[in-house]
This record gives sequence, C-alpha cells and structure tokens, in this order.
Amino acid sequence: MTVRFPDPLVPGTLILREKRFLAHVLLDSGEEVIAHTNNSGRMTGCSDPGSRVWLSPADKPGRKLKWTWEIVHVGDDAIPAGINTILPNKLVAEAIREGRIPELPADWDLRTEVRYGSEGSRADLLLELDDRRVWVEVKNVTLVRGDQASFPDAPSVRARKHLRELERQVEGGDRAVLVYVVQRGDALSVGPADDVDPEYGVALRSAVRAGVEVIAWRASVSPEEIRLESPLGVRLS
Repeated sequence: MTVRFPDPLVPGTLILREKRFLAHVLLDSGEEVIAHTNNSGRMTGCSDPGSRVWLSPADKPGRKLKWTWEIVHVGDDAIPAGINTILPNKLVAEAIREGRIPELPADWDLRTEVRYGSEGSRADLLLELDDRRVWVEVKNVTLVRGDQASFPDAPSVRARKHLRELERQVEGGDRAVLVYVVQRGDALSVGPADDVDPEYGVALRSAVRAGVEVIAWRASVSPEEIRLESPLGVRLS
C-alpha cells in the first residue's frame, strides 16, 4: 500500500498559488519555478505562502510545466500533507489487490476509470466477479480542523454528482463504496464539511441511507513515499 516517488523530490518554499493549478515556488537552490498542481479544491491550510513544499520533476518530456507539487507542510507542527489527488487512487487499488481493505475483495477483476451512470461519470475503480460489481469512488482529503478531517474543502458539484451515481448503482443491485484517503497524519476521523458545502453533506447522508458504504484511511506522507497506513472512523453527525 505504498507509492514511492521514482525520483527524489525537490524542496522549496511556496511563494503563491495561482489560478488553482499553478504554484510559484522558490527552490532551496535559489531558483524560482512554476509547478503544476492537480488539486482543484481551495486547499485550505495547505496553500499558505511561506509553507515548506516538495516538488517532483515532470515525467513527460514535452510537458510545459517541469514540476508537480506533491507535498506541503501544514500547521504549527509542520505536518506533511499530500496534495496530489491522483495518488490516493493508486494507493487504494494496490491495497485492494493486496487484500488489505477488508470491505473490498482482493480476488475480483479490478478496472480503473470506468464510465458509468447517467451523468457522464467515471468510476475510480470497479471490482467485478461474474455478474457482481462493486463501484469504488476515492476522495483525497487534506482539510483537517482539530483532529477531524473534512471533505470537501470547497463546494463541489462534481463530488455531489458522484454520490448520486453511487446511490443509483446500489438501487440497481450493485455495491458502491466511497473511500476517503486522508493524506496527512493528524486526523482521527473524517466526515462531511457541512459548513463548506451543505449540499454535499445532505447528499452523503442520503447515499448512506440508500446503502452506499463509506470507509476512510489515513496515509503516511514523506518525501520518499506515501503509504496507506490505518483505517479512520467516519462521522456523519
């Protein structure tokens, strides 16, 4: 349940996050660069100027931006938090294959990015055996207040759509599982950020009542690797 960075991450200091997907960073070497971030949320508490950050070199030769923002140190304790939203899918898929997540079968066929539903969605993971299916949606969580992780960190029409799609799969006779991956080590539980997106909280509770299962895992984050570490409690109230 580990994703290791293929190349050493490069440390620096965040100057400014711009237009959601761009981060201006002063590397420790003294060079100022612009890095890509695939995190479309507000990144509350994770994008403060002056924060310690870690970048990975781009792995595609023709890419315009030569760096990707991977990690930021947050709060007074400088807790490392993973902000790359692609990695949780890889972590969960690997954990399923290794039989580390009891709720999800390890010996079923596993596919990624499968089109489904009536709203043009793609399921992060689909597990299949004969005519049985388990639809899995993975959400990256970085917002933590106290010891409570919360999702989303910005109003998210897309996240609400995913909940509706999962609910419809359950109504059709399949299983559907929502997996929160908290990419920082200071959370003891996770739940909906009702103050940030009240409609998401309503949609989540509706989905749970309809039979959508919700589980959560905490990830250990370092400049060498990100590892799915331990399950977390889910709080809906």
